[in-house]
Amino acid sequence: MSDGVAPDVPLSRNRNYHILWTGQLFSEFAAELTLIAFPLLILSMAGSPLQMGVASSVLAVATTAAVAPAGVLADRWDRKKIMLVCQALRVLAISSLAVALHLDHYTFGHLLAVAVVEGVLGSVFQPAEHAALPSVVPESQLSNAVARNAARPFLAMLLGPVAAGYLFALNPISPFLANVVILTISLVTLLFLRLPRRGAVAEPEAEPGPGFSGQFAEGVRWMLGNRVIRTTMAWAVVANMVFSALLIIIMTMSNEDRVGPGEIGLMMACFGLGGILGAVAAGWLHDALKPSVVVLGFSWILTAAVAVMAVVPTGVPLGVVLGVAAFFAPVANTVVMTYQITTTPDELRGRLSGLAALASGAAAAFGPMIGAFLMAGLGDGRKAVLVCAAGLFVVAVVSTASPVLRRFPAAKKAEVEPVSA
Repeated sequence: MSDGVAPDVPLSRNRNYHILWTGQLFSEFAAELTLIAFPLLILSMAGSPLQMGVASSVLAVATTAAVAPAGVLADRWDRKKIMLVCQALRVLAISSLAVALHLDHYTFGHLLAVAVVEGVLGSVFQPAEHAALPSVVPESQLSNAVARNAARPFLAMLLGPVAAGYLFALNPISPFLANVVILTISLVTLLFLRLPRRGAVAEPEAEPGPGFSGQFAEGVRWMLGNRVIRTTMAWAVVANMVFSALLIIIMTMSNEDRVGPGEIGLMMACFGLGGILGAVAAGWLHDALKPSVVVLGFSWILTAAVAVMAVVPTGVPLGVVLGVAAFFAPVANTVVMTYQITTTPDELRGRLSGLAALASGAAAAFGPMIGAFLMAGLGDGRKAVLVCAAGLFVVAVVSTASPVLRRFPAAKKAEVEPVSA
């Protein structure tokens, strides 16, 4: 079993798991609302595209910069308290912006400050939630829990932008008020979460251990010392980077083909729906297929799907192919994350989650730039898509040749001994 959790409670009736799942869902939904509401607010206040770009960059930089330190905090302090403090401070930050709008005291500087708070606290929340999962779910049910967790970002992506646009059309203050309500619900829900005591947690009054940088380095050494984890981390970064570039190319192609905003929305909805359906099937496929089949199969399926995108018309037909690619992403994610969680000691899980988020954030940051350079250099979206397919083909070939990925091991129980300084 995992961390002393009794295995006799089905996941569907696991109270603590549902609290954790719901708290993170609301957190991600609030983040999606903010991501859309910020640029809409800037434009409505006669702000420039430059201001919109600055705000988006500030939010992205704050989010990415905080994830690795957040992993150290998740291993060092009480994880429930971290999540509660994060949600409480996010409520205060968004509330301050809503009050400023109500009093007609909006300033761009205030919005940037809120963006920094939102980005940092959202990142601090995530590793604490990820690291807490094995404390509430038995190891036998962990893959199903990870699969269900994979549906959350797709649900947030599917509902968040639509809700933000609709609420903003009603009143510019509405999405921020909704954000406050959503984060408050998350906060109240997490109050009822029960996590078992962790013997390795370093409380403030305990004897000092290695410093912050030393603890971060300890997490990096653990990741680099595990062949499977470091290989899958590199595999995921490259695949995510290419796919992030692809999304920019597809959006540009759709605009050049004069695809309407409504159809572009449907196209991206297909992407979200494919991810949700994949998350539903991920638990079953994780149990039915060998881990190596899932990881290598995803590489080749994604390559084939992207190659097809080079010839499929933009709009809904292209969205269907995107949905097929998105379907298999949660399956691969479930295999990789289940292995990472079960092989990583509890006192290092926060740091591993932070490092994974840092790698994902870096891929998401560089991918769109690569897509933009490809479009500018080639001047043809179809050719740029083929370049992405070629990149994924190389990833698939290298993955198939990798002894680590060909013999990807089944998840095994984590070592429980404390890691030495």
